[in-house]
Amino acid sequence: MCLAVPGKVIDVEGEDPLLRNARVSFSGVVKEVSLACAPEARPGDYVLVHVGLAISVIDEKEAEETLGYLRQMGDLDGLEEGGPEEVPP
Repeated sequence: MCLAVPGKVIDVEGEDPLLRNARVSFSGVVKEVSLACAPEARPGDYVLVHVGLAISVIDEKEAEETLGYLRQMGDLDGLEEGGPEEVPP
C-alpha cells in the first residue's frame, strides 16, 4: 500500500518551479522534498508527501487530522517528539 504523509515546509530552495526543493518536517524528522508537483508551496504550508515528492498543499486542519489517524495506527512510531531525529546538513 502506498501512503502519503503530511509535513510542514520549513524552507524552500530554487526559483524554477520544476526544480524547487523544500526541507519538510515530519513531526521533527526533516527531509528534503521535491516541489515539482506543488510549486505553490511556501514556508509554513503543509504538504502531502509521497516518496519524496510533495503532491499537494493541504490546510493545517487536514494535516493534523491525517497525522492523528497515523498516530492511532502506530505508523508514526519513531517520528514523534522524543523519537530519533534526523539533523539536516
